[in-house]
Formats: sequence, structure tokens, C-alpha cells
Amino acid sequence: MRKNAPHSQIIHTRVDTLHTLGRYLASLLEILMATLPTPTRYPKTLIALHWLTLLLIVAVYVLIEFRDIYPKGTPGRDAMKYWHFVLGLTIFALTFVRLVARARVTMPMISPPPPGWMDTLGRAAHFVLYAFLIGMPFLGWLTLSAKGAVIPFWGLELPSLLEVDKAVAKQLEEIHATVGTVGYALIGLHASAALLHHFMMRDNTLRRMLPGRE
Repeated sequence: MRKNAPHSQIIHTRVDTLHTLGRYLASLLEILMATLPTPTRYPKTLIALHWLTLLLIVAVYVLIEFRDIYPKGTPGRDAMKYWHFVLGLTIFALTFVRLVARARVTMPMISPPPPGWMDTLGRAAHFVLYAFLIGMPFLGWLTLSAKGAVIPFWGLELPSLLEVDKAVAKQLEEIHATVGTVGYALIGLHASAALLHHFMMRDNTLRRMLPGRE
């Protein structure tokens, strides 16, 4: 037992040393993380994708709202409908790119921090917006599929998702138009909230997404 005692004591000492070293390294890591600069803006890629998405949304709405400047069946009207479909599906694709990008980067914090209920409301609003950006083009894709029409996408022809059914196509088109009208309100609320944060609450919500230097 006497011979084993020193050996046990050495093991116990080493365990204590490793435990102390682990605590020291953990504390050091916390200090290093605390001293790392917190981003004040979104990454440039996300900023670019955000404003590109906005431009595409404006273009999609303009194309469909002003298509009546050309009579039905004319090349001009057909071109406006074509680009409405193509740009809508581009928004659909870009939205997934944005979601992946958001999941891979550190999001800048709002400073000063908003109340908890406002933060929760903001997250919910973003969820609804992303659902709109995905759902609207997808409804358009389904509508064209049910019509038996070509689904164009930058020189490609996307596969049809439904069997041809004119009645279903009409229902989907009505839903698509209704959600599009709701989209005006969603976009307006999103812009109003950004301006409210900037001019009334004086925080950095809007500045985080503006192009420019840190």
C-alpha cells in the first residue's frame, strides 16, 4: 500500500492540474471572445442580396401591374409576363441563398437593444417575409404548371409540378394575386419598421443593412 500511495497521489495531482488548466483555458477563451469586435453591419454579401431582392421585387410588381399597357396577345405583354415569371423565380432562388448565408455568419446586434417583445415581433415579421418570398414564386410555378405553360428560368425550362388542370390553375392564380396584394402591406410594414427604428428609436437597425464602410 505504501508503494501505491505515491502513485495514486501523482495521478490525483495530475487530474487536479488538468482540471485547473481546463478552467484557465475556458476563462481565457471567454476573455478572447469578449474582446473580439462585434459586427455592426451585415456581411457585404447579405447586404447585396437584400437590396438586389428589393430591386427584383419592385421589378416583378411593376411588370405585372403595368402589363395592361400592351393588349393581350401582343409581344410586349408576353415579354412583361415572361420577365415577371423569370424574376419571380430568381427571387425564389435568391431567398434560399440568403437563408443559407444567414445561417453561416454572425448577425450584428441591434444597439441599443430593443425590448424583448419588439425583438420577438421582429423575428416573426422576418419569418413571414421569408415565407412570402418563397411562397409567392412557388405559387406562380404551380399556376403555370396547372396551366400547362412553360416555366421559364433564364433560358431554362423548369419541370412542371402539377398535372394540367384549368380549374386548379384559376384557383392558384387567384391565391397568387391575393397574396401579392398582401405583399404590399408586408413590404410597407417592413420599411416602416426600419424607419421607425432609425428615426424614432435611434438604434442601428437600418444602418446594419446599409451599404458602406464600418
